[in-house]
Amino acid sequence: MKKLVILLATGFGLGYSPIASGTVGTLPGVLIVAVVAMMPLLGIGWQIGLAIGLAALAVPICHVAEKFFGKKDDRRIVADEYLTFPLCVLGLPWPEHWWLLAVAFVVNRAMDVLKPPPARQLQRLTGGLGIVIDDFFSCLYALAINHAIWWVVQRFTAL
Repeated sequence: MKKLVILLATGFGLGYSPIASGTVGTLPGVLIVAVVAMMPLLGIGWQIGLAIGLAALAVPICHVAEKFFGKKDDRRIVADEYLTFPLCVLGLPWPEHWWLLAVAFVVNRAMDVLKPPPARQLQRLTGGLGIVIDDFFSCLYALAINHAIWWVVQRFTAL
């Protein structure tokens, strides 16, 4: 069971990437979003519930992994990145406008690096919650920015 949790925590091994493990480790989140997009019966309410549920699932996974690696928020732990990523695309029409997913990915990574308040302060919390909560708030910032970008594009283009 612990091997499965570590496999999930490391993003199926992507967290072992020697370069930009957080960015590489976010890629399963893109896959999750793509799979959810193929389920047109899932309305926005279900998408929100799923996104929050995935973020909540990341907490115990990251908690176990942190104990396993013996280091606070070890760079190999990327479940916080990929399981919170679906938050930053909620309500965006990216399947029709594929470039929105790429923009969302870049904005998400930028917000994760910048960690605007209170994200940076919240990462001081211990255990899995401390690992995940900063990414959760960074994704909310990314969600707002992504919607602002979409609004500007709609307003000033023929889309």
